[in-house]
Amino acid sequence: MGSAFAGATIGEGLHVTKKFEFLFDVGAPNAYLVHKILPQFCENHNAEAIYRPILLGGVFKATGNRAPMIRYADAPAKLAYEQLEFKRFLKAHDLSAFRFNPHFPVNSLLAMRTIVGAQDTPDFAATVDAIMRAMWEDGVDLAQTDAVVAALDKARLDGNAIIAGADDAGTKANLVAQTEAAVARGVFGVPTFFVDGEMFWGKERLAQVAEALA
Repeated sequence: MGSAFAGATIGEGLHVTKKFEFLFDVGAPNAYLVHKILPQFCENHNAEAIYRPILLGGVFKATGNRAPMIRYADAPAKLAYEQLEFKRFLKAHDLSAFRFNPHFPVNSLLAMRTIVGAQDTPDFAATVDAIMRAMWEDGVDLAQTDAVVAALDKARLDGNAIIAGADDAGTKANLVAQTEAAVARGVFGVPTFFVDGEMFWGKERLAQVAEALA
């Protein structure tokens, strides 16, 4: 299930001592933030990230979890603090390209099927990165087929060829299976990490992931 994501492997000449899993859905802004900092994180810790695409909507439905803006709707101070921490993370890691998507919440089903369709191909890494950038830097509505194709083409990929895989019955079944497998492992949101089978949830847990890798 899944492939090593080239953009999150360590630098040339270093020895990978550990691998860990990164479960993600491009519809989650925190997944984008993790995606952007994983290359440096992996280099710092001699580790390799294995990207596992899942469907966050399916996870929420199966677990009863909800997005923070809904979960904390009756606790405005909590929601405000979540937003403050988000801004702090952006500043700490100099993620100045981030833009909150004006179409949020975007239905990520098409985007995630596209990614799963490319999962075992040489274009997987570039496809994930292109769609992440389109969602959280360019403000694209990735629920639209033409928008996904354009985002892939912008990254010098063959958008029509890649998105064709999203409609494959096997691709659809794989996304469902990977999502169900994640729920069975205890996943209730993204980003989620696994190190030797131990689960860590949220970008704030990366320090704990580093400890587990050590």
